[in-house]
Amino acid sequence: NPYLAAELGALLPGTALDAGCGTGAEALWLAEHGWQVTAADISAEALAQAAARAASSGRADRVQWVEADLSSWDPGVRFDLVTTSYAHPAMPQLTFYDRLATWVAPGGTLLIIGHLHTGEHGHDHGHEHGHEHGHGDRPPAGAPATARAVTARLADSEWDVQTAEELHRTVLAPHGGTVALQDFVVRATRRG
Repeated sequence: NPYLAAELGALLPGTALDAGCGTGAEALWLAEHGWQVTAADISAEALAQAAARAASSGRADRVQWVEADLSSWDPGVRFDLVTTSYAHPAMPQLTFYDRLATWVAPGGTLLIIGHLHTGEHGHDHGHEHGHEHGHGDRPPAGAPATARAVTARLADSEWDVQTAEELHRTVLAPHGGTVALQDFVVRATRRG
């Protein structure tokens, strides 16, 4: 994931939660860069693959794998870093990000990387929908996840937003040709 190094390279490592870790690529990157990682996912199969990768990487001691439904699980602690990449939770995306934000320790970092879904009616549809229903500038939980929709749900009094970007990149498809991806990246620090 090209965004992890760009966004986290300058941070001092501490404790990290990788929410929706899949087969563990990001968790292992964090472990290699000095983080003590809790990596949670609902899929036992993905976690088994992740643990096997960790064992062969020599970083198994720095990652704790947890099988958990992130819509109801509570880690019971707060972390210096909470990150998620392309997770597909069984709840509205923005509500999921709200949950993750509560697990960030004071002074800690929230890093959200997701696929950009702007809805069918252009970029601001979710935002206008929020105004109709009296949510002010906070988009409703079911609105499409965009960088702006995520940052609008992080209170200025509690968070410093360092990154809020929507990025377009082209990657090689498995069977030849290219695929255009639209991503968003949000990085914010909880005020101490």
